[in-house]
Amino acid sequence: MLVKVLGIIDVIAGLILIFEKNLNLPIYILTVFGIILIIKSFLGLPKDFASWIDLSGGLIFLLLTIITVPLLISIIIGLLIIQKGVFSFL
Repeated sequence: MLVKVLGIIDVIAGLILIFEKNLNLPIYILTVFGIILIIKSFLGLPKDFASWIDLSGGLIFLLLTIITVPLLISIIIGLLIIQKGVFSFL
């Protein structure tokens, strides 16, 4: 059950990263998603490549509150996070 909830969070976070230019979300939503992904990444950080994806996604979210991240980087990280979220449903 918990894996599916975390997968839903991954899919939503990935979609936000891909479409962040069109959404204009408030800074606190970006900060909350960034903190959630960073906390999730510490569950298995040195062992798992998926944790590194979560860490990079969380850092991108936190960077989005300060600067404009290039769209290509947001799309690549967003697709990786969505892929990780989809695999958590299998």
